[in-house]
Amino acid sequence: MDYTEIKEWLKENLNEERYIHSLGTADCAKELAAKFGLDSEKAYLAGLLHDCAKCFSKEKLLEIIHAHLNVEESEMLNYKTLHAPVSAYYAKEIFKVTDDEILSAIRWHTLGRIEMTDFEKIIFLADKIEPNTRDKEYAAIIRSYLDEENGLNKALLKCYKETIKSLVKRDLKICLLTIEIYNKLEDLVNI
Repeated sequence: MDYTEIKEWLKENLNEERYIHSLGTADCAKELAAKFGLDSEKAYLAGLLHDCAKCFSKEKLLEIIHAHLNVEESEMLNYKTLHAPVSAYYAKEIFKVTDDEILSAIRWHTLGRIEMTDFEKIIFLADKIEPNTRDKEYAAIIRSYLDEENGLNKALLKCYKETIKSLVKRDLKICLLTIEIYNKLEDLVNI
């Protein structure tokens, strides 16, 4: 599929805000990839497809996960993150993406993982700071870290701090993986 076909599919299968967010994430991912010497076109495609399953019902997401994917029980604590593995599955099965780096970045764009690659980090961050639908003040804070030495890890750590605060404030469960990643990032930033 070319970008026009992908965008048509997204427009039909996402709500308007999520579609606009996907376009913004693709543009932001392309920009961040160029900034950090990574493949901009791959980043654009990953950003475009990262939320392709976001508007599926919880039931449809679970049906696909149980039928086709191996998702840890700890990842199933919050249904809002279930779209990530399903989006990676759709990228491969529907959009015929074969690049493992793209598929992994889509797969881990919500929770992240220990030892994320720089490519995975930029897709994760682009999702949080794209200019179309995300809070501009928050995005500016995250972007300021990107210009520092060890900027990707510093920006990620700030994202995780804010995510954990938000989950606690809303009385939501925190996946143990989130805590592990936070602790790992603390080590990487405070070497």
